[in-house]
Amino acid sequence: TWHLKKIPQIVRERTFSLDSPKFEAKTKLELNSVCGIECQRKLPVPSLSDLKNLLSYETVFENGTRTLTEVNVLGAVLDPAGNTSTRRPPRKKRQIYGTDSRFSIYDKRFMTNFPFNTAVKISTGCSGILVSPKHVLTAAHCLHNGKDYVKGSKRLRVGLMKMKSRGNGRKRKGTSDGMPSFQWTRVKSTHIPKGWFKGVSGDIALDYDYAVLELKRPHKRKYMELGISPTIKMMPGSMIHFSGFDNDRSGQLVYRFCSISDESNDLFYQYCDAEPGSTGSGIYLRLKEPNKKKWKRKIIAVYSGHQWVDINGEQQDYNVAVRITPLKYAQICFWIHGNDENCTQG
Repeated sequence: TWHLKKIPQIVRERTFSLDSPKFEAKTKLELNSVCGIECQRKLPVPSLSDLKNLLSYETVFENGTRTLTEVNVLGAVLDPAGNTSTRRPPRKKRQIYGTDSRFSIYDKRFMTNFPFNTAVKISTGCSGILVSPKHVLTAAHCLHNGKDYVKGSKRLRVGLMKMKSRGNGRKRKGTSDGMPSFQWTRVKSTHIPKGWFKGVSGDIALDYDYAVLELKRPHKRKYMELGISPTIKMMPGSMIHFSGFDNDRSGQLVYRFCSISDESNDLFYQYCDAEPGSTGSGIYLRLKEPNKKKWKRKIIAVYSGHQWVDINGEQQDYNVAVRITPLKYAQICFWIHGNDENCTQG
């Protein structure tokens, strides 16, 4: 079962207008030299004033204007244990770990139905997931490199997968009824936490590699619910799942699942096979609720990508995901609803 947690409140204090961004940064689908497992263990627990700064956020609107919203954090429980994690043996250097365990989804019965049809493509080259009738959760680095917004994010679009009929009603041998294509929707505004920006954290902090996009028009699909990520020991079903649009399988929706190898307070380290293009995907758990036949699914992390880090003087790699902690749940939920009344249960 899900372990409910008391959710802190994020309250808007002041909103300022900022200069329009330049939108000149290059999109980078793989991040280097970030704070890895060893570094995370040594990080101090942020104070309340740190949290208020890190969780304040920028909003960019489709006309290129930008605001900064300062927030207050109420009811946050600061964990004195710090970023503890379980040590595991190191892995070898590769992005596909051993046998490639990814599944390409071809059958349109799956592709156009829940949960696979909640996966979306972001026009800057990443993936994302539908979290409300008008909102998409993705990775911050898909829009911003820590210093400036990436090229193309000014006219950002989100692609929802649909089936394209072949015309003439004829079916080619060995193929499904149609080929996947995307229905593109413009983005009205984007929210990125200040913790992602280099000026605030010194270097880009993966802990804050998440963003929410508000669509110009609502979609009519079922979307994925948010949940608070449990620890590895409390993980229902023990497996994480996510679908995205990996660059090496162009035009295909790629699904994978695996267990989590290591964790810190804000990050999951795992070896789900993934290639660039799938970053920004929503990682979810599924479990059977008591006395119910259907599976329940909730997003508990955002896939940040394949990382190289220095551990004890050696380059190690892993695939990393940003956990949805109670604080991040409160912030993402606030961005979606515009208030914290709908965000009290994680």
